[in-house]
Amino acid sequence: MTTITPVPQEFDKVISDIVDYVTEYPIISDLAYETAYYCFLDTLGCGMESLEYPACKKLLGPIIQGTIVPNGAKVPGTHFQLDPVQAAFNIGTMIRWLDFNDTWLAAEWGHPSDNLGGILAVADWLSRDAIAKGKTPITIKHVLTAMIKAHEIQGCIALENAFNKVGLDHVILVKVASTAVVAQLLGLNREEILNAVSLAWVDGHSLRTYRHAPNTGSRKSWAAGDATSRAVRLALMAQKGEMGYPTALTAKTWGFYDSLFNGQEFRFQRAYGSYVMENVLFKISFPAEFHAQTAVEAALQLHEKLKSLDKSADDIESVSIRTHEACVRIIDKQGPLNNPADRDHCIQYMIAVPLIFGRLTAADYEDNIANDPRIDLLRDKIVCREETSFTQDYHDPEKRSIANGLTIKLKDGTVLDEVLIEYPVGHKRRRKEGIPLLLKKYRTNLARQFPQTQQLRILSASLDKPLLEAMPVSEFIDLWVI
Repeated sequence: MTTITPVPQEFDKVISDIVDYVTEYPIISDLAYETAYYCFLDTLGCGMESLEYPACKKLLGPIIQGTIVPNGAKVPGTHFQLDPVQAAFNIGTMIRWLDFNDTWLAAEWGHPSDNLGGILAVADWLSRDAIAKGKTPITIKHVLTAMIKAHEIQGCIALENAFNKVGLDHVILVKVASTAVVAQLLGLNREEILNAVSLAWVDGHSLRTYRHAPNTGSRKSWAAGDATSRAVRLALMAQKGEMGYPTALTAKTWGFYDSLFNGQEFRFQRAYGSYVMENVLFKISFPAEFHAQTAVEAALQLHEKLKSLDKSADDIESVSIRTHEACVRIIDKQGPLNNPADRDHCIQYMIAVPLIFGRLTAADYEDNIANDPRIDLLRDKIVCREETSFTQDYHDPEKRSIANGLTIKLKDGTVLDEVLIEYPVGHKRRRKEGIPLLLKKYRTNLARQFPQTQQLRILSASLDKPLLEAMPVSEFIDLWVI
């Protein structure tokens, strides 16, 4: 009788490169850790603002009401203590709800801090479990390292590969990046992490339709929470010995490339390091889709210009926006806007509100503001066109600009000088200007949920970077419990 010995398959290089990076690459960049520190604070703060919205809060908590998991992960700003899978969904949903966390723009777009949902849930659970067993707990420094690596995986794949062009949502990269770093936090060996990452690529993936007319809806606010939660689930399955799929990407006909990516293999601009965290974009000024950040800033300047001329939005004949291709493709939107999720993905809406009111806040996407007839009247007068040089600078790795130029023509024939802004406040080129504003945003968001004494305890711990990095995750998160 002949015995046939199975030949072990090599994992696809894309998968093995991710795993080798997660398990072997040392993060030595001070700039990456400094940026990750501010990203960590800002991301948690974004979650606190989301808790002001019932549509977000109704999705939070355990699957079965009243469930409390001993040594489970706690959800900041709430009283929930959950298993790490459900905690990841809770935290990830809070982080992403208002579209106010960090952003990465390239061939694919996304919000790398979405990964903190899974990272923080697992780190908190592991920290509590270690303390209960008398072992050394996970610290915030471990969380920052995981954030840097998750940012890098998601961002480097996004640089050259447009999942949006095949109808897939960018949260696929949250799932892949979260799976890799969470598996490493869990202590999985190389083979187990390979299995976990391959499972993430094989998994069912979100269609992008919920970000675009006619289906724009609130799923875009919890999709990343779902993705980072699923990542935790897959990593835990791999920890129990669940098999992987070595050619999940390259298998003929049935692999990811042939099934979902038009037969094209991924392209890479650079090897994994710490580039993405060092260059990530913070949303500081406005809770708005990032391609509109500079446009909103320009609109606010034009609002003040109109006031100085004793004019208002009622005197506007037309508004012309010179912009980049991605802006036109994602948020240039005409016709009815059905809900807040629809409005914060419409550049015309995000320009009209500041031109009329001199502001743009999360509350401005709600029905009571959107029902003001002046907004739709002005939206109809706003036209976008691509400026090819803006698109080139958007993709240039040395610039990574997000330029918008606004020109207003008044009903009396006056044409105001164009206001052109290339880089938003949250860009690396405006980091010195942005960090004080980011910390102000953080303090404001803490004040939304906590009494003053609790705010002071959180600030005392979080604004001392060396102290924070050395803290057990569970000790820090306990400061955030309601």
